[in-house]
Amino acid sequence: MGSHISEKARFLGGYKIGYNCIIDDDVKIGDNCIIGHNVIIHKNVQIGDNVRIDDFAIIGKEPLFSPRSIFKNEKEWKPTIIGDNCQIGANVIIYTQCEIGSQNMIADYVSVRENVTIGDLNIIGSKSYIENFVKIGSRNKIEAFVYITAYSMIGDYCFIAPCVATSNDNFAGRDKERYEHFKGVTMEDGARIGVNSTIFPGVVLKNDCMVAAGSVVTGDVAEGEIWLGQPAIFFRMVPEKQRLINNRDD
Repeated sequence: MGSHISEKARFLGGYKIGYNCIIDDDVKIGDNCIIGHNVIIHKNVQIGDNVRIDDFAIIGKEPLFSPRSIFKNEKEWKPTIIGDNCQIGANVIIYTQCEIGSQNMIADYVSVRENVTIGDLNIIGSKSYIENFVKIGSRNKIEAFVYITAYSMIGDYCFIAPCVATSNDNFAGRDKERYEHFKGVTMEDGARIGVNSTIFPGVVLKNDCMVAAGSVVTGDVAEGEIWLGQPAIFFRMVPEKQRLINNRDD
């Protein structure tokens, strides 16, 4: 079976497309893009210049909704937008109504749910999962197997090590009051989380703070502090040479 490219799709410059691709109505693809084999790009998706999309990726997918879901299906979805110079790995799924900035690297098997906004120059590691209604700034590094729960906010220059898990429901699925309190993690600029840590719902990690590896964070962490333990407690201040002011690359 060959590729299906809608007559309503627009290519704004040179491009290369692999075998068995589906490109739906009103898709716009910029100059010098490379699209791998078996890629599906759903209707209205807008892709910038110099974008690489690897094999089996799906862009602009509409979500499924359980009758029990707190999220509701929308009558009309806004298009997903992928900025210039992005690299999208194999088997990545980026849902509809997402805005992805420029020069992002989204590695293999990442899933980005609907209504996610991502800035520029981020790295998102393999098999990480970004839930819906998440906002991510610029120049962050999110390593492999990270779970970012819905209603989280991540600033700029943040670091999240492998296997970090975040949560947004203090009621663990019981009690209707939970609907009024859903809130994921808030990471201010320069905040960092060590490998295999767990962050409780609504926790705020202030500018330049650090959560040590394997910690369980149940409360807010103040600016420039290092917390560790289960539950995590204050350990010491972040060394001056590690502060964001001494490590910016722009």
